[in-house]
Amino acid sequence: MKTISIIGTGLIGGSAALDIRKAGFAQELIGVEQNPQNAARALELGLVDRILPLAEAAAVSDLMLVAIPVSAIQKLLPALLEMVPPQTVVIDLGSTKSLLCEAVRAHRNRSQFVAAHPIAGTEYSGPTAALEGLYQGKMNIICEKELSAGHALSTALELFSVLGLKTSYMPPEEHDKHVAYVSHLSHVSSFLLGLTVLDVEKDERNIFTLAGSGFASTVRLAKSSPDMWAPIFEQNAHFLSHALAEYIKHLQHFHQCLQNGQTDQLYHMMQQANQIRPVLDGIAQGPPAK
Repeated sequence: MKTISIIGTGLIGGSAALDIRKAGFAQELIGVEQNPQNAARALELGLVDRILPLAEAAAVSDLMLVAIPVSAIQKLLPALLEMVPPQTVVIDLGSTKSLLCEAVRAHRNRSQFVAAHPIAGTEYSGPTAALEGLYQGKMNIICEKELSAGHALSTALELFSVLGLKTSYMPPEEHDKHVAYVSHLSHVSSFLLGLTVLDVEKDERNIFTLAGSGFASTVRLAKSSPDMWAPIFEQNAHFLSHALAEYIKHLQHFHQCLQNGQTDQLYHMMQQANQIRPVLDGIAQGPPAK
């Protein structure tokens, strides 16, 4: 049984708290939350047992999960590793890894840290968005495992098993390149589709009248929190820019074929896109742990 602190009690941290509590993995769950409304709601919902300032939580925790926007994680990690006792394990759950790993790579307490990304979420945010089972069956990536102490890594793997995650390993840069395509680009696409429709359809009643399940599922991610996603885009700008360039190239080609009446080319592009089916079918199983 451990004392676990969760820094950030929104969707990611709050969902972890629910499953940790359900599994009896923690003796006590402590929340660290700068937003007073979120702190009160996290207590009300039973996500955590009490709220403490960061330094006080660090002093009494066996394990600390960092589930705040990645720009804030980057600033916090070096100071947090200075605060924690020698046996305390720190795990971040951020969606980018390169800059976070770089921020603490040379830190004297780097071995107490595990850089992780559980690939799960919804378009909602805050403590009320927390869901039991959010991570069940999802993929989790650990970066630079060789820099984490054996105790830290085994603690992290035990936690991820409790959450139902399947863990694999990647270098930070490889992680950021891949998520730019399979996660971050889809969010950009959804945000901009939402903007495009809102710009063209000034009369919102037309949207409600004509929008079907296809539109709803495609634009769903546009409801995601800018507080979370703007820092992700900023931190992964290099790889996301490459992904956007490829996406724009395909859009321009489709546009040109449409204008030229080249329906056979449009058909061929859609046929090619259909090849994503086995990829999507394989996501549930995920790659084997390395």
